Amino acid sequence: MTQMYQSPFQRHKTREVRVGSVTIGGTNPIWVQSMTTTDTHDVEATVREIHHMEEAGCEIVRVTVPKAEDAAILSEIKRRIKLPLICDIHFDYKMALAALDHPIDKIRINPGNVGGIERFRQVLRKCKDKGVSMRIGVNAGSLEREFAMKYGFPCPPAMVDSALRYIEIAESEGYHDIIVSLKSSDVMTAVEAYRLYAKQCDYPTHVGITEAGQPPYAVIKSAAGIAPLLLDGIGDTIRVSLLADKKVEIEAAFEILQATGRRVRKPELIACPTCGRLEIDLTKIMNELSERMSGRKVPIKVSVLGCVVNGPGEAKEADLGIAAGKGKGVIFKRGEIVRHVLEHEMVDALIEEIDKWEAEEQAAGGLPKEKTVETKRHRLPVLTK
Repeated sequence: MTQMYQSPFQRHKTREVRVGSVTIGGTNPIWVQSMTTTDTHDVEATVREIHHMEEAGCEIVRVTVPKAEDAAILSEIKRRIKLPLICDIHFDYKMALAALDHPIDKIRINPGNVGGIERFRQVLRKCKDKGVSMRIGVNAGSLEREFAMKYGFPCPPAMVDSALRYIEIAESEGYHDIIVSLKSSDVMTAVEAYRLYAKQCDYPTHVGITEAGQPPYAVIKSAAGIAPLLLDGIGDTIRVSLLADKKVEIEAAFEILQATGRRVRKPELIACPTCGRLEIDLTKIMNELSERMSGRKVPIKVSVLGCVVNGPGEAKEADLGIAAGKGKGVIFKRGEIVRHVLEHEMVDALIEEIDKWEAEEQAAGGLPKEKTVETKRHRLPVLTK
């Protein structure tokens, strides 16, 4: 007899903020965001890159607007793309005001370099008039001197103080369409800043590790900073900032969301590591299974364990799992044994069971496009005396 254990995970409760066609915060998905690398005023190159990012799965796109000619063509860019469009503003608040003359969806302001509170208020008022949301993007590398001096260096409390000041100013203008980021290239600084902020404020957050560098290390570094926050329930949009093709950046973001259970959008294949206990050709089986499952979107967890020590228990925890040894194995489905197979039958048998799983889910009301940990349950034995 088993009982169901519901994960205690709770997402940090945040307000909802509309950004074009998506709603950020609340119980909405954690959206994946990226940023163009082109000169924004080069419309053809910018639109081409945005389409490339959209094909890779990007859900919100940001462009930089440092010059008047960049602001002037925003309507044309917006007309030719489907993604919500964010304009990134640094140093010249007039570029924010110019961008807001176009049908954009969000402004990103760095309070440390926008030119002072009164200029910030001008941007706030126009955002409010236009119904455009704003990200208050605090960055450890450009923190206002006042807060750096107060704490001695750009530490998490200094970053949060900066964000709270500008939130209070926005609220004094009756403006609440705010998203906050507290980025740093240092993982510990970023994680602590977001955690400290989440204890004090309920505006949604955009999370990431800025200036992470080149893959593969930069992906690991980003995961080290983003994953703890997601597991804490913090984060409403994410970006993995890489010196790499945008497809790599976007795929990494979705892999982090999948690994943390925040958005499971495709099969997850689990295999045990190689060790002396392995009694099947696990590499061959996994390579073939991965190839045959390529392109599938069903959010299912499949475990292939070639070990009789931990294999049976771990296979039971997956949606579908196989525990094998000495050329044969047992397939588990939702924790129960469904069939015995020989090694040469394993891939075909697992594919058959996955097809059955999809058919059953469809008959029961349709396959979910994705799952989150809020719906995940683990089978645990009932303890009796």
